[in-house]
Amino acid sequence: MTELLVIGVFAIVVIAGAAVLGPRIGVAAPLVLVVVGIVASLVPFVPDAEIDPEWILAGVLPPLLYSSAVSMPSMNFRREFGAISGLSVLLVLASSLVLGLFFAWVVPGLGFWWGIALGAVVSPTDAVATSIVKQTSVSRRAISILDGESLLNDATALVLLRTAIAAAAASFSFWGALGDFARAVAIAVVIGWFVGWVNVYVRARVPNAAVNTALSFAVPFVAAVPTEYLHGSGLVAAVVAGLFTGIVGPRKLPPGHRLSDAQNWQTIELVLEGAVFLTMGLELAGILGDVQQEHTGIGPALLIAVGALVLTVVVRAAYVVPLLLALSASAKRGERMRQRFEEMHAQDRDAMSEVIREHRPGNRAPSERELDRFAVRIRRTLADIAYYTKAPLGWREGTAVVWAGMRGAVTVAAAQTLPHGTPQRSLLVLIAFAVALLSLVVQGGTIGPLLRRIAAPAPDTAERDVEERQRLLGLMRTAAEQVPGTREEGPRTREELQAADPAELRAWMGREKARRLAVLEAQRTAILDARDDGTFDAEVLESMLQNIDAEQIALELRGAPAR
Repeated sequence: MTELLVIGVFAIVVIAGAAVLGPRIGVAAPLVLVVVGIVASLVPFVPDAEIDPEWILAGVLPPLLYSSAVSMPSMNFRREFGAISGLSVLLVLASSLVLGLFFAWVVPGLGFWWGIALGAVVSPTDAVATSIVKQTSVSRRAISILDGESLLNDATALVLLRTAIAAAAASFSFWGALGDFARAVAIAVVIGWFVGWVNVYVRARVPNAAVNTALSFAVPFVAAVPTEYLHGSGLVAAVVAGLFTGIVGPRKLPPGHRLSDAQNWQTIELVLEGAVFLTMGLELAGILGDVQQEHTGIGPALLIAVGALVLTVVVRAAYVVPLLLALSASAKRGERMRQRFEEMHAQDRDAMSEVIREHRPGNRAPSERELDRFAVRIRRTLADIAYYTKAPLGWREGTAVVWAGMRGAVTVAAAQTLPHGTPQRSLLVLIAFAVALLSLVVQGGTIGPLLRRIAAPAPDTAERDVEERQRLLGLMRTAAEQVPGTREEGPRTREELQAADPAELRAWMGREKARRLAVLEAQRTAILDARDDGTFDAEVLESMLQNIDAEQIALELRGAPAR
């Protein structure tokens, strides 16, 4: 027990040290941890690390994916959902098929379905590995696509892995496999959405911020465990619960609770992500030992891994190029329709009603609710067109999306879940480990210099952010003016404070505090409405929301109105 405690403390110190050292030497902290783990695994007196893969798949990934989903801008996720779903499902399936054929060809006696199984292990990009990309100059839109992809593609790969293992042992039905996949996702969405709703409903009624945050730590597991029991995708359930919390939480949870959540979850992410990369390095000696015992050869495994990594990049590039062309064509169509939507947006409600009636059977007049929804759709469509126009995806962004698709701990953990009857199992695990390691070192180590080399002269985002902030400040002033009541004149000088009646002074301070809190709430609602409409940049909105939260927390702690 003492030995485990010492190892845990040492690991936390190493993780913290890598987080500080990495930026100073220009190397991403995850890569530092992988190298430290590899060096430690080769030291004779360090015991081989044997980590149950279920600890990563069921114990580490759900909270990491949940945390990423909570912090992901919901409007960006909606806008990029077409690209995200394609990368998460179609690309994983295509990569698994191509890699499966490759593995069945180069590994003697493996067979097609076991090749598909290993292809499914190697295909998904890793949510933890993509944290390296966020430290580079990748555009915000590319980050949104990569984030969304890494949230969902693990589920596709794991479901495909289970299907391939079952097909290798028995007959295979394409429609049955497709039905299993659809059912796994549907179960996950339903349970994840319900857990997210219960999460916000319960935690909004818990007054203690520490207790609230402690409850949030259980949410990803509450979503994932029953979903897996019902043969759904626990990872998708955790993501859906996180997305719901990220959308609804700012409207329901007090700012102190959300601040506590953000700070504590950042710590959890740092420790878990660091532990994953450190463990990857530590497992090297054990994996090499298994391969040597079975005499399958380390050299051939490395050559196969290099070939598999090249194939993943080629297949990814072959998919991303037409994807970018399709997205560009869609953005151009939206730009051509912009004027029409602007004219519709400028119409009064009677004109909007006529437009709806023209496209409705029976020429029935719309209700007030339908008019409101129609106006919201027009407003969001215009915001989407502006978003796509301001952030086009060119060849540079495409290069970033292709080269940033790194493999990581999920690949290693999933490979270790292969049943013990798998042909040449130790060799397959080593191939998966080598692909993940090469991906992290080669792609993760070169993504920064590559992006700096191909980076175009970027537009002045600081100037645009200032403009966005000015627009937001105008929106907040309008919201504040709509709060009933006016600011009462109170004592201003020390003499007036000393001369004021204590009871009247307390009453005035209470009224002024309540008025100020009402203003902050109105401004927060206006910002969240703008977030849902997508009319402002997500990062600027988040910054302004944090400012409002900080002001409210300070006001509540001070117990007096802001002067």
